[in-house]
Amino acid sequence: MGVSIRPFSQNAMNQPKLRIGLPSGSLQESTLDLFAKAGYQITGSKRSYKPAVDDPELEVRLLRAQEISRYVEHGYLDCGITGKDWIEENNSDVELIENLQYSKATSSPTRWVLVVTQNSPIQTINDLQGKRIATEAVGLTKRFLESRGIKAHVEFSWGSTEVKVPELVDAIVEITETGTSLVANNLRIVEVVTESYPQIIGNHESMKDSWKKNKLDRLVLLLIGALNARNKVGLKMNLAESELPRLLQRLPSLRNPTVSPLAQSGWVAIETVIDERVVREIIPELKGLGAEGIIEYPLNKVVY
Repeated sequence: MGVSIRPFSQNAMNQPKLRIGLPSGSLQESTLDLFAKAGYQITGSKRSYKPAVDDPELEVRLLRAQEISRYVEHGYLDCGITGKDWIEENNSDVELIENLQYSKATSSPTRWVLVVTQNSPIQTINDLQGKRIATEAVGLTKRFLESRGIKAHVEFSWGSTEVKVPELVDAIVEITETGTSLVANNLRIVEVVTESYPQIIGNHESMKDSWKKNKLDRLVLLLIGALNARNKVGLKMNLAESELPRLLQRLPSLRNPTVSPLAQSGWVAIETVIDERVVREIIPELKGLGAEGIIEYPLNKVVY
């Protein structure tokens, strides 16, 4: 007798809820940090499947990224965040809502790469004809090889895939963000199979519900705003109005700041958003142009 999985229900007050799956594991910390900057506090044990969230209209489930697209496709979740790679691996029929450009440690995409040992005779993908390959992303790897006309044996790896070459398999397909672990394990990339960012996806039926779609759209707006604010800061300063053209000429990044007159005649207040990495060069220049009361402040969201 099969096990029936029932979608999460509304609460006793029949308040509508948006059921969202968030990735546990390597993406968990960066995802929860993104939600915090977007204004949503999600709390609970790191191992908790049902964390608390300070929005009564949200119901959060922490699940393996590998599983989320299947639960969204079958309606156990209304929406979820998972990697483009796992959506492709599961061949899930879901609605793409938005790409979210973040990863575990950087803002760069993760990559699934075809890897061999440094001294392997395999130099190109064509050398994999008839070889053995281990990976967690079996479907993704098979489709990639088929697209290149390569017939090889692809087997599922439960983990620690990098230790299996060359004794157990000829090559592996592994996920990497910076590539440092591959170098540390004396491995060499032959080819990039695919690149992946997290994506927020929706169940087709759930997205026909106007309340759920509107709720998700508002959530996405705030998440994108939080991503836009990464590595940016706000700057405020006061400046003699006569120096404003000189400031705009010397600092192109401040070409469209907000400029407001001060009570003191002949002075203006300037406010702008700028990349954090250039602030250390810009602040001394601002001071040199006569700017006073320079304030730098962090940003949580920038909505364009």
